[in-house]
Amino acid sequence: MVASEQAVVTGQQLDTLCINTIRTLAIDAVQQANSGHPGAPMGLAPVAYCLWQEFLRYDPEDPKWLNRDRFVLSNGHASMLLYAVLHLAGVREVSESGEVLKELAVPMEEIKRFRQLGSRTPGHPESHVTTGVETTTGPLGQGVGNSLGMAIGSKWLAATFNRPGFEIFDYDIYAMCSDGDLMEGIGGEAASLAGHLRLDNLCWMYDHNGITLDGPAEWSFSEDVATRFVGYGWNVTRVADANDLEMLARAFEVFKNTKDRPTLIIVDSHIGYGSPHKQDSNAAHGEPLGEEEVRLVKKFYGWPEDAKFLVPEGVREHFQDGIGKRGREARAKWARMFAEYSQKYPELREQLDLMQRRQLPKGWDKNLPSFPADPKGIATRESSGKVLNAVAQGIPWVIGGSADLATSNKTTLKFDGAGDFQAGHYAGRNLHFGVREHVMGASVNGLVVSNIRAFGATFFNFSDYMRPSIRLAALMEAPSIFIYTHDSIGLGEDGPTHQPIEQLASLRAMPNLIVLRPADANEVVECWRIIAQLQHQPVALVLTRQAVPTFDRTKYGAVSGTAKGAYVLADAVDGKPEVILMATGSEVSLCVEAYERLKAEGIKARVVSMPSWEIFEQQDAAYKESVLPSSVTARVSVEMASTFGWERYVGIKGRKIGMHRFGASAPLKDLLKFFGFTPDAVVAEAHKAIAEK
Repeated sequence: MVASEQAVVTGQQLDTLCINTIRTLAIDAVQQANSGHPGAPMGLAPVAYCLWQEFLRYDPEDPKWLNRDRFVLSNGHASMLLYAVLHLAGVREVSESGEVLKELAVPMEEIKRFRQLGSRTPGHPESHVTTGVETTTGPLGQGVGNSLGMAIGSKWLAATFNRPGFEIFDYDIYAMCSDGDLMEGIGGEAASLAGHLRLDNLCWMYDHNGITLDGPAEWSFSEDVATRFVGYGWNVTRVADANDLEMLARAFEVFKNTKDRPTLIIVDSHIGYGSPHKQDSNAAHGEPLGEEEVRLVKKFYGWPEDAKFLVPEGVREHFQDGIGKRGREARAKWARMFAEYSQKYPELREQLDLMQRRQLPKGWDKNLPSFPADPKGIATRESSGKVLNAVAQGIPWVIGGSADLATSNKTTLKFDGAGDFQAGHYAGRNLHFGVREHVMGASVNGLVVSNIRAFGATFFNFSDYMRPSIRLAALMEAPSIFIYTHDSIGLGEDGPTHQPIEQLASLRAMPNLIVLRPADANEVVECWRIIAQLQHQPVALVLTRQAVPTFDRTKYGAVSGTAKGAYVLADAVDGKPEVILMATGSEVSLCVEAYERLKAEGIKARVVSMPSWEIFEQQDAAYKESVLPSSVTARVSVEMASTFGWERYVGIKGRKIGMHRFGASAPLKDLLKFFGFTPDAVVAEAHKAIAEK
């Protein structure tokens, strides 16, 4: 069959024409960009076509429909596969305000601008850039990790909001993945937890093509994937030829009919296009094919060899008659039910509206605690646990858990009705991730892009295990909540393997991430106020294991200053300090003690608590100058972490008390003395700073 705009085709020929349109759009976009991966879109086009055209419950005219099925392209290097499908399906653009526009999310001009500056078709899919992209993918394993969170989210939403006769939520999650996704450890974590939770709304399509970027997959990967997933508790089925639409449809039917476990569909595909040419062509290695190879490919497909970005007549119409018609009818039926539901359950409808807009219910903070002054104090992990429970009661869609450390992180939700999320009991708000930090982070992101406000917790040192997820949350502007306790050498005897040193500096270096390290219990309360109101930024809340004093706010600065990222906690009587002492977290109390000693010596000092550098940097120049006046060059920073970055605030002449090596295993008091975190040390450095100014 020769494809042309005049061709009249039906049935199987039309299916083939649509599949080859997806393939050639990907080929042409990659070739024009001279960058990208054509092989995976070519091999997987039939799988994506079958899913979208026949099974995916999705209305292209309303890409934000609450009960739509989710499609995740975990092998994000195959992004042109998704862009081509979004274009051909006619998915509409959604404005920042949430309005569905008439224009396409991925018009043809954007496909032609693949991988170009400012386009809606970046090299890997970005959810905040392209409508129809459910989550940002690319780093392998993250997408399947997100899909786990989405599947948990779908189950939780159904258990929370559905009522007899009103099945508002019953959507499924489909994730396409590659050998790389299954090689990455996070893929195993995700599969293990999904099987344990018996998430029958989750389907992974594994592109088994026998090729990695280095060469044949057998060089590094020979395990029996099917047996592994059976061991995880998954249903496993196989499609021997990715081009067999009938067998693909049968596999999707198996998924739809499996009610007690997730499903893995192993799809044997051939990178490239099934021609006699070698499989280790450019297509297999993530490079453009080259003009001559493009012509050979198109000839093999029966495509006009000189045509570029061709969408033959009937292709768009076929998608409109398939997913377009199906999706429109399914959404209309759901909308009628939802209208009746909204009248019968107005409070639940209001909650769903607020969740969609990432807004808060009225009075969400009315029960937030306040803590009395106490020189002995309380660990910030302890105060955070109390505040978190109040926040979760005020915001009913806050859910989360810990990587097997809930009792240490103080993240258990203990109020009536909180419950545990377990297989078959999906209304619980306490998630149990097990020792799986990697996929905990990715799952939290999957929950957050499902409009659930989710948190995940572990020891601060193990934030390293979660960095890819933290980074992607920041990149896709998802307000994920990451809670980290045991934040310094202050955890004592566990020693340097568990004592974070460089983590604060590294997370502060990450764009669009808010790092909060509160100094006392009341700063913790204010930090949670900040967290609750974030809409487009993730947060890392960094908390102590050891008790820290609760400051007397009648004597020291108002805690409301926390909202500005840094504020004056204690000051010289005349407001004109000779030296500024600045710190975060537990070290602020050292500065306060040093301040009192300096005051007794007749030295005028100021203490600045800096719970969030990022928020402080957002303030205007006048406020920053009022806190850190440029005329005062004698400055000392105190933080039980790498001093990297503090030069921004202490200046060239300033002094920095911090960690310059890994920690040690010893009782806390011994460590503080050994590493110089004492009021005496702060006073001594203050004297040096004044002498050197």
